[in-house]
Amino acid sequence: MPDHGEGSRPVTRKLRVRQAQTVLPFGVGAVLDIQGESFVATGIGDWPHKRQPVDSPRLAARLRVSGFFAAPATLNDRYDNPDAPGAPYIRFPTWLFCGTCRRMRRWRIADETPGMPPQCPQCSPGRPLVPMRFVQICKAGHLSDVDWWFWAHSPLAPEERQACSSREHLSFRVSGRAAGLEALSIVCTAPKCPGASRDLLSVLGTHGLRCSGRNPWQRASESADCREAVQVVQRTAGNLYYPVVHSALDIPEAEGAAAVESEAADKVRASALWLALCTAPDGPNAPALRDMIKQETQAEDALIDALLAEETGTAVIPAALDRPVYPDLSSEEWAALTAPTPEATRDFVVRRTDLGLAGETEAPWSTLRDRIGEVVLVDRLREVRTLQGFTRVAPDATFVPADTSRRLRWLPAVEVYGEGVFLTLDAGRLADWEREPAVVDRVLDMRGDLERSFQRDRLEAHTGTVMAPRFVLLHTLAHLLIRQMSFESGYTTASLRERVYARADRDQAGLLVYTAAGDAAGTLGGLIQQGEAPHLAETLLHMIETAAWCSADPLCAEHSGQGFGNLNRGACHACALLPETSCETGNTLLDRVLVVGGGGIPGYFEDVIGAARASAAGMGE
Repeated sequence: MPDHGEGSRPVTRKLRVRQAQTVLPFGVGAVLDIQGESFVATGIGDWPHKRQPVDSPRLAARLRVSGFFAAPATLNDRYDNPDAPGAPYIRFPTWLFCGTCRRMRRWRIADETPGMPPQCPQCSPGRPLVPMRFVQICKAGHLSDVDWWFWAHSPLAPEERQACSSREHLSFRVSGRAAGLEALSIVCTAPKCPGASRDLLSVLGTHGLRCSGRNPWQRASESADCREAVQVVQRTAGNLYYPVVHSALDIPEAEGAAAVESEAADKVRASALWLALCTAPDGPNAPALRDMIKQETQAEDALIDALLAEETGTAVIPAALDRPVYPDLSSEEWAALTAPTPEATRDFVVRRTDLGLAGETEAPWSTLRDRIGEVVLVDRLREVRTLQGFTRVAPDATFVPADTSRRLRWLPAVEVYGEGVFLTLDAGRLADWEREPAVVDRVLDMRGDLERSFQRDRLEAHTGTVMAPRFVLLHTLAHLLIRQMSFESGYTTASLRERVYARADRDQAGLLVYTAAGDAAGTLGGLIQQGEAPHLAETLLHMIETAAWCSADPLCAEHSGQGFGNLNRGACHACALLPETSCETGNTLLDRVLVVGGGGIPGYFEDVIGAARASAAGMGE
């Protein structure tokens, strides 16, 4: 069971997972391929008792958990202790094969030798054993090895299968007479077996295999009677693991947030259904009443729980860890970032600035200035990221909590430090632009795709119940800004992240581009320097000019629906998409046309592009 601070090969090899990676991308339930071996992260119930607390009361309250813990950090490689405890990972798949003799072997924990990779016992000298490429998953969130014995014997009649004397005499053969999966086959080599064999041409998909009812780290006593259809996939397939991750900035308490909370509480108490819910908070109709109140008032579960506890005098214990929660964390952060006199703490230091264009009268600089509201430099920020759980097969499949034993009330998390640039759009010009009929129709069409999407609940946590044009505009703008800043600040796009504040019902119209690293020092000021005058104005102008043309145009700009679930319009890998770790919504709800215009649709910055082109043409005369 190698940890993120523990090696398992001879002296020359160390298998490591950084502390930040124990949340994403190698959190509970994820499969990790490293140096020719494959492991899966176990549930937090198996974590060592020595773990680091991570403080984030605001996020804990919204997720309705007792707190957060991080796995013990890996020490410096040169002075490392190989026996230091860490987040546990176990070997998976357990079916391995030898690349030389092609024999397959079911590897068990008892076969593990500290500091040594699995080796073939039949070959001399010992050859490394390689994990099988395929595994099986189901919508209930279970993961297990493929029953390769059954696969090899499936073409035989039941009585012929019973004649086989062993379930582990298997061989993974490669044929030189075929190509692709057809060239691979599983062959039974048991002495009394009638030559059972089957190739892997049709291995992917559903084959009537039985689900194990558990994940690899769970004991047999924890198995469920699972009737879901099993799907065979590659162990690195995209649908094997969909993590549910949340993050929150460490900010000072803001009066604006309290005001918003108070208004939401008043709406809940004024609901005609509130009295019925208070009368029977645990009754059979309580879930339906809660859902109707949430739909009517846009209140979150955490607020309803707190009001119920206040009204009934008893604490409400929700089953929050058994289902994904998508709280809105933007209100308090927006209030802290836009406060007239920002309050500084040890982990939150901001200062207001501007584009440096106050006295500019010539286009395109004056045109750009009129469309930007405030600019705030975040010299220091702290972000807490936590993993609530995961799903398999599809994002809307059965949710599996990070603690599969369902005994713990805390979640795994990491804290990271960094810096950022926050800017808002001019409220008046934004409101006028949002009323344009072509803009309304464009976003209305995207809203229809969102309502049909299985990701609707997760995405509406960012957009609000009704997605406004400003969200698509600001989200696309954040992507374009990250791509441009990666050229000018020295950071890669994967090192930068976004937070979009665009809920029209709360008068939000801003975005934060920031970078955060998993150490106490954070980053070194490169992003802050790009946010100072005159660098930010130049970056924004270059960004807008670059966004006006995509190498995939006119197809990209005129697309009526592209990306996952057709949730994007004018956005592709050539112009607007980012690494998914940088994006809050998984590269969805993007449209470059709303930024730069085109096809009869006015872009918010379309006048800036026109002014820049006119200025360039005048300089060339």
